[in-house]
Amino acid sequence: MNLEIERKFLLRNDAWRQGATGTLYRQGYLCTDPERTVRIRIGGDTAILAIKGAGDGLARPEFEYPIPPAEAATLLDTLCLQPLVEKLRYLVSFAGLTWEIDEFLGANAGLLLAEVELERADQPVPLPPWIGREVTGDPRYYNAWLARHPFSTWAE
Repeated sequence: MNLEIERKFLLRNDAWRQGATGTLYRQGYLCTDPERTVRIRIGGDTAILAIKGAGDGLARPEFEYPIPPAEAATLLDTLCLQPLVEKLRYLVSFAGLTWEIDEFLGANAGLLLAEVELERADQPVPLPPWIGREVTGDPRYYNAWLARHPFSTWAE
């Protein structure tokens, strides 16, 4: 089974931006059931169909399949739940790990998240100085949640 193991964090500051360039991602959900999500994503010239199962907050089953970008665009525009999740994704290296920094746009503008994928759940993660509070396991920060409850509607 394919297993996604990742930790998510809010950001403390913008120090990570130095030299980083972002790629635009558009993604939408065909299913956001608590036990599974089915996502369509276009990032750059690549389109992916992803199926994710329920997890323990740190790890969950994940299956990804490339699909033609034109078909992905049609799915995003016609079948996916609205609003779409749009973001700029930056890849930043720190201490041998690649961090994905997501700067959300549209209905989720103002939200910045960093995540790091791990090989195993007990893998040590040296934290960059720009990392803030950990939100791993908090469902409000899952992209599927943000598609149904945009950050702009949060009362916090």
